[in-house]
Amino acid sequence: MNKNEKASGSLIKIIGISLVLIFLTGIGVMASSARVTNVKIILSNDYEMTVLTTKTRVADILEENHITLTAEEITIPSLELEIAENRTIRIVNKEDGITEIAEVEAVITAEEILSSYGTITEKLVTEQVVIPFETITKEATGQGTKQNRIVQNGKDGLKEVTYKIKYQNEIEIEKTEISSKIIKEPVNKIVEVRTIQITSRSAGERKATTNPAVTASTTLAKKVEGITPTVKTFNTSAYCSCAKCCGKTNGITASGAKASAWYTVAAGKGYKLGTVIYIPALKDKPNGGWFVVQDRGGAISNSKLDVYMDSHSSALKYGRKNVEAYIYEF
Repeated sequence: MNKNEKASGSLIKIIGISLVLIFLTGIGVMASSARVTNVKIILSNDYEMTVLTTKTRVADILEENHITLTAEEITIPSLELEIAENRTIRIVNKEDGITEIAEVEAVITAEEILSSYGTITEKLVTEQVVIPFETITKEATGQGTKQNRIVQNGKDGLKEVTYKIKYQNEIEIEKTEISSKIIKEPVNKIVEVRTIQITSRSAGERKATTNPAVTASTTLAKKVEGITPTVKTFNTSAYCSCAKCCGKTNGITASGAKASAWYTVAAGKGYKLGTVIYIPALKDKPNGGWFVVQDRGGAISNSKLDVYMDSHSSALKYGRKNVEAYIYEF
């Protein structure tokens, strides 16, 4: 054998050994990538068998071992599931299997619920909490138009509260108050509902059954003889144009006209300027008892009249008296 033949034989041996090594390595890789496990299969007649398999899905393992289910049979776990950790496949009748599957799922569900709970921690937390003030309403007695008046402004109070707080997975799940301490008492708001006394100008008024203007001969009477008057009792007094009576001395009335004795009267704002008033008790006076509302007064209400006199002594002499009066309004 020459040298060339020897070299050729050595090369063939090397190639052959390399191929064997490559093949063995491939088998090792395949074996490592496909894990072989023992799986126990329990048939519906309680026959048990153990098989070696690289499959994990129940349906694939049964197909690999040529096991076919009848129409009345099911598997535990189900065909589409992976084999359980106990590596056991049970083939049972449907009626028995449904109950078992429900029990298994209930156990799994309970385990999943328990595993979802994290550690529960508790903390004591102290907070300052505002105490809102209350509004108290007090109603005053009387008649008239109601108006609210704030007697006392309200102020919020403050208290310190200690809570026991439970956390799970850093989320607050329960908060319980265990103590509290008032730092500042609230001040209640007090509102008083007061009434403004209003004297109606119609109080005590009545329609007259007769009209004195029809039989009177004065200019004012002739002016109002076609108007039906109302009758009312007034408390009357007298005044003059002095500073003591009016605070001024020019005698100019609220209507702008100069006051005239036994003609001008001051009345409340319920009666318009220009209203004619007849007082029967004064019919013997120079004006025959007929007056015109030309003036106002700070103390004159709708139930009072102030008769103008030409002197302060005459006003004092008149005094104060209640009289019945006929009111003619335009």
